[in-house]
Amino acid sequence: MTSPIGALGAISGLSAVSGISGVDGIAGAAKAATVSGPNTDFAGMLSRGLESVQASQSKASDLAVQVANGTLQDPAQYTMASTEAALGLQLTMAIRNKAVEAFQEIMRMQA
Repeated sequence: MTSPIGALGAISGLSAVSGISGVDGIAGAAKAATVSGPNTDFAGMLSRGLESVQASQSKASDLAVQVANGTLQDPAQYTMASTEAALGLQLTMAIRNKAVEAFQEIMRMQA
């Protein structure tokens, strides 16, 4: 579960989570979109959000391994990281769903 998924953690102040397979290209697309133009700020925020997603998931994954090995001194750290990752995933999915709905609405307007 190391695939990054989109989250606008930079906008909401939350770190987000990654872990849905099949969306490996999103991070690359967001970074490629940061070239220039009026959307540079949005693309940059999206890119930073994706990086935050990846970092949060990696942290939770590393802590899970430490819990399984018995080397983590404070299991509450894993609980907090796991909860943060879950909330980030929920935020990510909500943003993605809204974007898809907006796109579908635009496509219906053109017909």
